[in-house]
Amino acid sequence: MIFSKSLKKGDTIAIISTARKITKEELAPAIAIIASWGLAVRLGKSIGAESHQFAGNDNHRATDLQQAMDDDSIAAIWCARGGYGTARIIDMLDFTAFKQHPKWLIGYSDVTVIHNHLCHLGIASIHGQMCLELDKRSQASRDTIKGILFGNFNDISHSATTEHFRRNGEGTGTLIGGNLSVLYSILGSPSQVDFAGKILFIEDLDEMLYHIDRMMQNLKRSGILAKLSGLIVGGMNDMRDNTIPFGKTPNEIIADAVKDYNYPVSYNFPAGHIYDNRALIMGAKVSLTVSDKVCELKYETNNK
Repeated sequence: MIFSKSLKKGDTIAIISTARKITKEELAPAIAIIASWGLAVRLGKSIGAESHQFAGNDNHRATDLQQAMDDDSIAAIWCARGGYGTARIIDMLDFTAFKQHPKWLIGYSDVTVIHNHLCHLGIASIHGQMCLELDKRSQASRDTIKGILFGNFNDISHSATTEHFRRNGEGTGTLIGGNLSVLYSILGSPSQVDFAGKILFIEDLDEMLYHIDRMMQNLKRSGILAKLSGLIVGGMNDMRDNTIPFGKTPNEIIADAVKDYNYPVSYNFPAGHIYDNRALIMGAKVSLTVSDKVCELKYETNNK
């Protein structure tokens, strides 16, 4: 796996939008935070652009990202916001030069498309808070992004869930995944990664409960869940239900889908569409330990 160079003060971060439209004014808090780290900000042409709900049409957004990827004066790329639209442009991009001179790309949710595509190409990336609402998330959400950018791959530890279906154990492998709905949508595409022996992270927001079950059943029936070395479940919040209840919580749905396997499974991990959205390095080699008291995700020393 290829890891990008650590940033230093004075480096420039490009902020672009691969999905929904956003204004420069909405990015003011994030720009101030990035500046406080000693970094400069360059706004892409997608910022302020508009084509219905998108930050410009597909070609405009793809060109903006491509330019940031190929510009040697840009040290990292930070996605402004999610929504929907990244899957529409991923096949318009040329990663040839980027693979030779990679740079950290930051985002989550809809950016799951890029994370998996990069992982498929052997390039690590940062699953972390978008610029929008960066100031409204936890200090750890910001600190973990900053740490990775400046070369500090900090382990993440949190209290184990008290839910009875947590599965204790230890597993090692490459960390992959992201938003469950987006991950589901790219199965069978050139952006799908090899799941064998991997530690899979999933999270989601504002989905119907039966949709969660449908996606998990697909991962089970396709043999993906059986191949894993571990599963990390992040935020599964603001879910919706039918008039006749589905009858299970999101975590119960997931637990039912993986009940026949033996790898460790952690729930309520501090990442996703939640206040404490800590950054993860997709493509990094990690070890996952789940016990009665704690869940630990540690980066292997041979990363970078």
